[in-house]
Amino acid sequence: AAKIAPAAFNDVTLGNNTSSYFLPGDYLTGGQHVSPTGYGYVAGPDYDLATGLGSPNGLLLARALTAIAHSEMSFDDSVPQVLNSYGAGDWTSGALQSLLIQAVSDGALTVGVTAGSTSAVLASAGTDAFAWDARFAGQSQQSDFQSDLVTLFDMQGQGGLGQVTLDLGDTFAISIDGVDAQAVTAPLTNQFGFVDFETAAGLVRVARPVAVAETVNALDDQTAVVNIRQNGADSLAVTFYRVDDFAGSIGGVAPGAAGYEAAAEARAYQTTGGATAIAGPGYGEYVQAMLQDVDAGDIIAMKLADTTQGRTYWAFAQANERVDGTPVGHIWNYGLNTWGFEDTYGGGDHDYNDLVVNIDFTSAYGNAWLV
Repeated sequence: AAKIAPAAFNDVTLGNNTSSYFLPGDYLTGGQHVSPTGYGYVAGPDYDLATGLGSPNGLLLARALTAIAHSEMSFDDSVPQVLNSYGAGDWTSGALQSLLIQAVSDGALTVGVTAGSTSAVLASAGTDAFAWDARFAGQSQQSDFQSDLVTLFDMQGQGGLGQVTLDLGDTFAISIDGVDAQAVTAPLTNQFGFVDFETAAGLVRVARPVAVAETVNALDDQTAVVNIRQNGADSLAVTFYRVDDFAGSIGGVAPGAAGYEAAAEARAYQTTGGATAIAGPGYGEYVQAMLQDVDAGDIIAMKLADTTQGRTYWAFAQANERVDGTPVGHIWNYGLNTWGFEDTYGGGDHDYNDLVVNIDFTSAYGNAWLV
């Protein structure tokens, strides 16, 4: 849960437990003279031996554990892994799929990507100090999260973003500044749509830009909860639609090809109100909506409409505008079925938080206490 949905825990980064001592000593405390040893542990980012994973966020942890349980019980063998490993750092693509390549680092770095018979280089200028991470993005998906905190951390750019398409069985590798990156946590995240490759220089997340409807007990005709936080000033709306594969094709029509937009519209899910587009709630604000008639195993893609600018952006870069001949990606993965959109033509400030969207396939079932 901490790896795929970091927002399930409030990370404690200040403090220590260096409180051990021996008797006797020069300092009086609790009626005894003691000598502090200075031995113990100091809190820091992520897991540490002073505060562990941090304090749990009950709502988000419950959502994450519910999603994990149903994924492992009902979909463990039916949803292909993002990447398959054969040991010694060798990876192959688990499906025909489009994958986001997201660089996260303090400074500039160069990412080498090997995808089948092709190779590419992604130059990243580094991540701004207060760019959104998965914990912040996830915790913003709560109705009582303060909108002032959301807008305070605006216009903070992420690192470099690319996108590649692979066939089933294609070899795959990531290098960072010429060093082969390792994906040691892949067994924890593979089932949930992403794999993190790391070296001492930084991290590269490889993620699908689509969600798989892992519903309760693999039931059909379910309701999916959509949580949305907006951090862009324009009027925005998001549409969810069903695709045939992880590369985004619909009836043999690939993203960006003629007829794709009409095919996506025909496959669009409706909300409880009958709409096929969910309007953003406004700058800094939050809204929750419900998608109807979601079947187990549906592959769900999305597009963003910026009605202020009259622009449409797809989760598949090849369907978007090009800058210097390269298609522009407009979506960033923040963990368990959570993505953030960039709403500016050409990439804008690359903060990928103008509309942050989470799809929850299990919370609406039964008593719906987690909605």
